[in-house]
Amino acid sequence: MTKILGIAVDASGRCQHWHQDFDIIANQCELCQEYFACYLCHDSLRRHAFQPATLTAKSVRCGNCGFEMTGTIYLKSTNCPQCQHAFNPKCHLHQA
Repeated sequence: MTKILGIAVDASGRCQHWHQDFDIIANQCELCQEYFACYLCHDSLRRHAFQPATLTAKSVRCGNCGFEMTGTIYLKSTNCPQCQHAFNPKCHLHQA
């Protein structure tokens, strides 16, 4: 499984910015193709701004089980389709 990058990231992908039990989603930057716990971690650790992938790309990963999904599937889900771990319901507010 590809490592989730970020600042103070735990085994499920929570970081110093987002660390509640349901903060387990990692997003892949379209530009560098790496998974980060959040865009704030990405922008602190890379020399370019986080670039979201298209909604049809498999660019969202569950930090609990590693399941990769498209943005479209993620935005329709309240839990991971594979392990059923709850997602942060407020993350949908960040939709571009």
